Amino acid sequence: MDSWFERGHVAVVTGGSRGLGKALARELLARGVRTIIDGRDPAVLAAAAYELGTFGEVVAVPGDVSDAAHRRALVGAALKLGRLDLLVNNASTLGAVPLPRVESLAPDVLQRLFEVNVFAPILLAGEALPVMRQSSELATIVNITSDAGVEAYSTWGGYGSTKAALEHVSRVLAAELEGTPIRVLVADPGDMNTDMHRDAIPDADPSELADPADSARALLVAIARMRVPYERIRVADVSG
Repeated sequence: MDSWFERGHVAVVTGGSRGLGKALARELLARGVRTIIDGRDPAVLAAAAYELGTFGEVVAVPGDVSDAAHRRALVGAALKLGRLDLLVNNASTLGAVPLPRVESLAPDVLQRLFEVNVFAPILLAGEALPVMRQSSELATIVNITSDAGVEAYSTWGGYGSTKAALEHVSRVLAAELEGTPIRVLVADPGDMNTDMHRDAIPDADPSELADPADSARALLVAIARMRVPYERIRVADVSG
């Protein structure tokens, strides 16, 4: 499984200070992949980077993915390391909680949802692609999605619509990249025991939720097995 993750490769994982992003960074670092993480809270990000530093070479870039200067800084950090092999667009926002019904969605909340969950991944991929083309023999863009992007759950209209949009643009991007060494993977991690899930569903039973570490390992398996320009996976369905 680890043959694709060569020591010295470089990854950018947004939202890497907690939850799935942090777990994924830990797994990448343990495989010798130099990993750049970001987060909106500098203190939380610094604590995560300190912890992750015991596993390998980690670079922490505080900031918000919806900010153009921050996206340039993430790609700039990869350029300083000489290459970019993996981009994981993991950073996301629920918007207002408790989650409102569609008729109650405030314009500013909806705008923020799309800025973080749709515009930022698209624009960060655009920043990253020239570096990936020049420096990597086989590169992957991973966009983290949700079953809320394909299923109609009450009060999930705002968040779910952003994930539906991200999935469609991912398919288009993969079609445009066909014939290049860059693949696009859309990954639905399912319900995990994370702060974000607790914010969305406070009364969920933690024992019924996936451990982000297990989800991160399964996601790396899916990346390593990928043999097509585009794929959508449910992380829970990945074995090995």
